[in-house]
Amino acid sequence: MNSIYAFVVGPLAWIAWGIFVLGSIYRLVSMYRLAKQKDGSSLHYMSWKYSLRSILHWLNPVGTLGWQRSPNTALVTFVFHICLVIVPIFLLGHVVLWDQFFGVSWPTLPETVADIMSIVVVACCVYFGLRRFLQRDVRFLTTAKDWVALVIPGLVFLTGVLAYHQIGDPKVMLVLHILCGEVMLASIPFTRLSHMLFGLFTRAYIGSEFGGVRHVKDW
Repeated sequence: MNSIYAFVVGPLAWIAWGIFVLGSIYRLVSMYRLAKQKDGSSLHYMSWKYSLRSILHWLNPVGTLGWQRSPNTALVTFVFHICLVIVPIFLLGHVVLWDQFFGVSWPTLPETVADIMSIVVVACCVYFGLRRFLQRDVRFLTTAKDWVALVIPGLVFLTGVLAYHQIGDPKVMLVLHILCGEVMLASIPFTRLSHMLFGLFTRAYIGSEFGGVRHVKDW
């Protein structure tokens, strides 16, 4: 198991990061070229004013009609994304790895807080899954790609919680957690998780078009 752990946190981690970085660059460049080819005029009406206005409204849980109509889903969505971003960055174990391999570190979350936030992420994934099953309009629009984008982060945090609480074999759970994390990292450019790369650009594009061209709100 020690040799497997060394391989997972060593060569396999570098491969996952390589796929993520190169894949992200490829997707960003290819999407820019596609946008320029299909709708080159859009680049001329991109506006910082309308882009930031749109982004700020959509970052406000009560700033859009969509969020107001589904307050429970809005709350879960915001809590999910906040925890999803904060925990991996400020988790003690992750910061220790950055310090070990790159000699850099930063303040970390208290372990209890990180544990609670991780459990919250798992609970949010369960909520989203039930919503896709039980809400008819959402179920109709759901595809296999949506399930992949939900299951991957769910497994990352679930295995992390199980490893932290030593449920099952701790070493096996730790390796599974790292493997799931690397799968998530490598899959970001090529799955629905790519909205991590394109989300702000998409919102800026829509905000610029609605505000600068149509002269209407997009929220």
